Amino acid sequence: MAKPIVLIAEELSPATVEALGPDFDVRSVDGTDRPALLSALADASAILIRSATKVDEEAIAAAPHLKVIARAGVGLDNVDIKSATTAGVMVVNAPTSNIISAAELTVGHIISLSRHIPAAHASLAAGTWKRSKYTGVELYEKTVGIIGLGRIGALITARLQAFGMNVVAFDPYVTSARAQQLGVTLLTLDELLAQSDFITIHMPKTAETTGMISTEQFALMKPTAFIVNVARGGLIDEDALYAALKSQRIAGAGLDVFVNEPPLDSPLLSLENIVLTPHLGASTDEAQEKAGVSVARSVRLALGGELVPDAVNVAGGVIDPSVRPGIALMEKLGQVFSGLAESPVTSIDVEVRGEIAEFDVSVLKLAALKGVFSNIVTESVSYVNAPLLAEQRGVEVRLITESESEEYRNLLTIRGALSDGSQISVSGTLTGTKQIEKIVEINGYDVEVPFAQHLIVMVYTDRPGIVAVYGKEFGEASINIAGMQIARREAGGQALSVLTVDSPAPEGLLEKVRLAIDADLLREIDITE
Repeated sequence: MAKPIVLIAEELSPATVEALGPDFDVRSVDGTDRPALLSALADASAILIRSATKVDEEAIAAAPHLKVIARAGVGLDNVDIKSATTAGVMVVNAPTSNIISAAELTVGHIISLSRHIPAAHASLAAGTWKRSKYTGVELYEKTVGIIGLGRIGALITARLQAFGMNVVAFDPYVTSARAQQLGVTLLTLDELLAQSDFITIHMPKTAETTGMISTEQFALMKPTAFIVNVARGGLIDEDALYAALKSQRIAGAGLDVFVNEPPLDSPLLSLENIVLTPHLGASTDEAQEKAGVSVARSVRLALGGELVPDAVNVAGGVIDPSVRPGIALMEKLGQVFSGLAESPVTSIDVEVRGEIAEFDVSVLKLAALKGVFSNIVTESVSYVNAPLLAEQRGVEVRLITESESEEYRNLLTIRGALSDGSQISVSGTLTGTKQIEKIVEINGYDVEVPFAQHLIVMVYTDRPGIVAVYGKEFGEASINIAGMQIARREAGGQALSVLTVDSPAPEGLLEKVRLAIDADLLREIDITE
């Protein structure tokens, strides 16, 4: 019997091939040679890639036997995940392979900025000796502010505490108990910016976090402060950063990531008080080897029909066909849940009611956590690390199953308690022969809204003319409302409105709408596939 063909499209470590083992026919191809790649894919069961090989809809269509695409790294920009999912092809990556490397690079940037190491080297290499020009500052007893206290943030905390630094952090999804465990003081973002001597940002890139450090934030910082970003390009407004550095509003910056890469035309390249590296966060021998070995193991699991923890689109393994459609729905419910949370989550109940509760639905608990954390941590979230992320944040998680469901054949719910004492819930179901994913409950309000990429959820006091008010605001901002549903418990009481819109709301619009209708809650939630 012929062995499954595993295609290696880029240079990977020998340990990667060793981790695959003897059960596969391992072949190599140049992933950047498009005709050769498409030809080789015709018989492949799996393909291992890094960042140079583009596995798009055309490539997936050329691979009728393909079961898994494995990216030896974190980013998946070169993989068409939607087309892979449609074709039933699993996509896996190595979400934890580079966290130590990224943390160490962050510390390297901080030390380089504090002691002017790159500039001093360049000066000496140019034949000058300018000791006094490059007088630096010690890290000892300085305050470092970490924006985003996930796994990388925790690693940086431990390393900088060893330098005798005081660590403060801003992370709306981390509990005070977790921060205390790490020896970190939680602050608001404005407090962190004002108090920190060094600032490093480790947030996911979303509509809310893009440009989160801009002119207003630089105005709050000390003129002696330094800021570092090795997480995602665009978290820091590059135009505002240039102005802040040029005017010496802040002392310096270190960047490993950029809005456009490579940033060859960026004015940042002309400044002396900045340290720039070409996206080296995962560029260590150890990170590359970890990534290769990790995805090789995932390929073995996938081709063996077992559960694949690091799958980013489907869980794989022995999951009943009746349960499988609920995976994507539960992930999206998780994204809505985290979008509604206004303070750290302390506990989560994942509830599964109806016919599918008779099967093993443990994967739905993993999918819920994957969705909850996907837009609130900087690292990639998978089925294996989602429970760990919950544990690290002190979040208690329960799976509750019940075979009876009164209104729907199957009902999936995520219910949680927040640190401010409030509770939130969101429920969904699959309807009709096409199994359309719908939200059917939010915080006790009954709705029936199909999922869309952009959702806006509002809670306000029900009164005449309110829809016209916010409809006018969205219309004047050229935001098309594709769908809308309003739910209330009683006339004149609180009402919840869910809008599906065709494009994200521009900056400032939601605050304008909130003031116009005196909303108690107004959140924009972006749903990612």
